[in-house]
Amino acid sequence: MQDSGLIVSNPKVMMGKPVIRGTRITVEMLLEKFAAGQTEEQILRVHPHITREGIRAALSFAA
Repeated sequence: MQDSGLIVSNPKVMMGKPVIRGTRITVEMLLEKFAAGQTEEQILRVHPHITREGIRAALSFAA
């Protein structure tokens, strides 16, 4: 699956870690949340500024 540019890395944002474009939500943080048992719905509720597509792009990037 292509991430369509939703995952970006900038040395000035979160020490260059890959993030969802337009946010400071790192791929690493999302993986940690899923590993802790959180669902996509729970993550979206806590972080309403990200999208399902952003979460899926992060998971695809991590894979």
